[in-house]
Amino acid sequence: MSMASTMLPLGTPAPPFALRDVVSGRTYSLDSFSGKTALLVMFICRHCPYVVHVEQELAKIGRDYRDTSLGMLAVSSNDPASYPDDAPPRLKEMAERLGFTFPLCFDETQNVARAYRAACTPDFYLFDRDRRLAYRGQLDDSRPGSNKPVTGRDLRAAIEAVLACKPPDSNQQASIGCSIKWKQGT
Repeated sequence: MSMASTMLPLGTPAPPFALRDVVSGRTYSLDSFSGKTALLVMFICRHCPYVVHVEQELAKIGRDYRDTSLGMLAVSSNDPASYPDDAPPRLKEMAERLGFTFPLCFDETQNVARAYRAACTPDFYLFDRDRRLAYRGQLDDSRPGSNKPVTGRDLRAAIEAVLACKPPDSNQQASIGCSIKWKQGT
């Protein structure tokens, strides 16, 4: 079932996190990205058709901005007991297959997803130099089966604005995707 992102208020401070990358085993936190002009936190997973639809563009954004002052981090918060494709070993396969140049971390407790009020996959949060939310919303207006090309237009425009220390367009459209798969009883 598809759902929209919660559209966390602009200006919200980036919630702290400490998450382990499924590929390198390294732990990442907000401090890992100090000195970066912008930080993009993406909530994704392996099995969601909305993520599968855009995964090549996510990898391309990583390559395109690798040598810039954009920090990037992907987070998977889905319950792997119910969705085994979203378990760390399968996430590692995904990151390696797509050649991600950014860490893909597993949010085992789901506390990071809760702190960010992540609702769906994909869900994008772009923070400025002061780690205040500057953009939250869709990658672009392409959806599975829409016959619209995946361009990353909306997110890329926001990244360019924040890297230039300018505010992104305030007309931001919610991301649409599969709901976060919360653990039973939470």
